[in-house]
Amino acid sequence: MNDLHYRILVTVTTDYLPEQSLPDRQRFAFAYHVCIRNMGAIAAQLRTRHWIIRDSDGREEEVRGSGVVGEQPVLEPGELFEYTSGAVIRTQVGTMQGSYQMVATDGHLFDATIPQFTLSVPRVLH
Repeated sequence: MNDLHYRILVTVTTDYLPEQSLPDRQRFAFAYHVCIRNMGAIAAQLRTRHWIIRDSDGREEEVRGSGVVGEQPVLEPGELFEYTSGAVIRTQVGTMQGSYQMVATDGHLFDATIPQFTLSVPRVLH
């Protein structure tokens, strides 16, 4: 099968949430805004998510679940789906990455990679 039929582009932007963070208790809260765009030639539905969240002390948490923000969106070719969620880590800097399991309208299962991105308190990283 042609891989161009099944192409999902995922981009993420982040924001530090000082009002939800407690630095003296090692609690650093972040919002992340995800844009999922179907760049393929066939419609596909997002079924599950898999996240790997790491802090700068090497702690790692894996999160798996159904859909995103309570939805399992179907994306037609060229269509995008956006949502915002959050994560809390114990250090000022961390990373997230993962994948979404997708199913195309022809029944083909495939993973959409979520490239690694940084969670960082402003002015901590240059």
